[in-house]
Amino acid sequence: MTDEATTKTEATAVGARGQLLKLAVEVGPLVLFFIVNARAGIFWGTGVLMVGTVIALIASRFMFDRIPVMPLISGACVLVFGGLTIWLQDDHFIKLKPTIVNGLFAAALFGGLLMGHSLLKVVFGEVFRLNEDGWRKLTLRWACFFTFLAVLNEVVWRTFSTDTWVSFKVFAIMPLTMIFALSQIGLLKAHEIPAD
Repeated sequence: MTDEATTKTEATAVGARGQLLKLAVEVGPLVLFFIVNARAGIFWGTGVLMVGTVIALIASRFMFDRIPVMPLISGACVLVFGGLTIWLQDDHFIKLKPTIVNGLFAAALFGGLLMGHSLLKVVFGEVFRLNEDGWRKLTLRWACFFTFLAVLNEVVWRTFSTDTWVSFKVFAIMPLTMIFALSQIGLLKAHEIPAD
């Protein structure tokens, strides 16, 4: 194996390890939330989710030298709505959190488009090189997806038990988001600006 091939293999392994760590940091608090909710109830689960979220944000800062914008906003909402849930002993607040966060993301993306800007380009401009039409389409699709998640959360928490909602939050939202993100690969390739 040549030095160049070895270097590429090592870089791929480091990249894959980094993605697994990133996934663990993001999913870890949700898994703990699910486990503690099943054993001790929604209020203990919410407390563990809050602590786990803070630890995950700190870990993200140290492992990746930054805290991504979306997890930071979501984490702040976990602390606010989780705090209200525990303080007022009312689980409606933690159940509303995904609706409000996804609604905020959708509103920001739609608002940016109305003003002629793609906020996704601001956040992911260093990761993807897309033409303006690509950024516009990608932003519109994500705005619609966030709206869908907000509506879906409302239907689930208002229709099903708390335990079913927790399972939905942990085992449905993340896979749905990953499937949606993967479904955008065609758009990313179609509108990619070739490297010089």
